Amino acid sequence: MKKIFFLSIILFGSFKTFAQQTDNEAVKQTINTMFDAMRKGDSTMLRSTFHKNIVFEGVANKKDGTVELEVENPNDFIKAVGTPHKEIWDEQITFNDIKIDGDLASVWTPYKFYLGKTFSHCGVDVFQLMRTAAGWKIIYVVDTRRKGNCPE
Repeated sequence: MKKIFFLSIILFGSFKTFAQQTDNEAVKQTINTMFDAMRKGDSTMLRSTFHKNIVFEGVANKKDGTVELEVENPNDFIKAVGTPHKEIWDEQITFNDIKIDGDLASVWTPYKFYLGKTFSHCGVDVFQLMRTAAGWKIIYVVDTRRKGNCPE
């Protein structure tokens, strides 16, 4: 009886680990699809990664030394991505930390942003995602932006 109990604990633990790895990959895929859409200038592909009630914000350092939270319009961003532009928008990220609890995921990604091959700025993106019937959708993005002192 003890063997069956321990075997079931090991199997349950293995299943839980597998499910979490699968969720991590699905969350990463949603975020990677968002950045692929930016590189392609594809607003339809971009919109497919967002929940209909997505919130965009940015932590902005002002010239006078103060810090401000800027609320951005996601539809303006979607439109800008889909509007033809000369240079490819290439945001290169590193997945540092992914935390998942049930249907909520939180992701921390340092990034460097390039217009074509020219460095523009860097910072950190923080994503909140929700599992929906259609898969993981981004519900919230907040970021920092600066020209130097870029995170690795």
